[in-house]
Amino acid sequence: MNNFIKRTLTGVLFVAVLVGGILYHPLTFGLLFAAITGMAVWEFCTLVNADGRIHVGRFICTMSGTYLFVSIMTFCMGVTGGEVFIPYLLLLICLMVDELYLRHPNPIGNWAYAMMSQLYVALPFALLNVLYYYPIQTGSGETVALTTSPILPLSVFIFLWASDSGAYCVGSLIGKHRLFERISPKKSWEGSVGGGVLALAVAYVLWYFFPIMTLWQWMGMALVVVVFGTWGDLVESLMKRQLGIKDSGHILPGHGGILDRFDSAMLAIPAVIIYLYSLTLF
Repeated sequence: MNNFIKRTLTGVLFVAVLVGGILYHPLTFGLLFAAITGMAVWEFCTLVNADGRIHVGRFICTMSGTYLFVSIMTFCMGVTGGEVFIPYLLLLICLMVDELYLRHPNPIGNWAYAMMSQLYVALPFALLNVLYYYPIQTGSGETVALTTSPILPLSVFIFLWASDSGAYCVGSLIGKHRLFERISPKKSWEGSVGGGVLALAVAYVLWYFFPIMTLWQWMGMALVVVVFGTWGDLVESLMKRQLGIKDSGHILPGHGGILDRFDSAMLAIPAVIIYLYSLTLF
């Protein structure tokens, strides 16, 4: 019971901070996810370093990931030009050159995990800016003159929460056929379908209140989030199995670490951006 109460309180606070930070103001959105990016990269580097065979520079990786978020944010806002990415490129070069002087026994492994901290962790968070400043169009194809569109990044998380909730409820009741038993024994096909159905229902509600896309486009986005969110969850589960850990951290009582809460979003965010830009091509 104590663990349930702790999980519930943490979950409510987590959702409130996330929703409030996204909707309140572009500044709160930027500050919130810049901080989340930094904490997630630090957490990732801490996990891989704990294995003992890898030595990744947590400070420079965290600084690089956070700067990537800020640079893409200012670029999307139109505040800076392409030159804003030059310091990030210099930081990546430093990550490579460092190994020449540190004399670690596994430099290739260190390089691989350092780059993974940027591609797998930092980049998806940074790409939230592309959604936040995405040029929204109405169902008739007319562009809406908005400087920000917080409903798009927020809808990704709403779809993920709906999918997780539906999958848990349906899977607990009638889940029999394992989805990916080798990696996540508890996930079932029945639960995945239930999560998808609930996400589609949420897509209808979002379309009703925010008709910035057609109903079918909202539903297509929901399905993209469900599919790639499931894969994102499985990717992190495979990584944790490889590292021999249960949770990525303990910063969120009852819920684990930052990566545990955002694992599904790591693949869902880039997939949604591909989906939205694909809509403009057809």
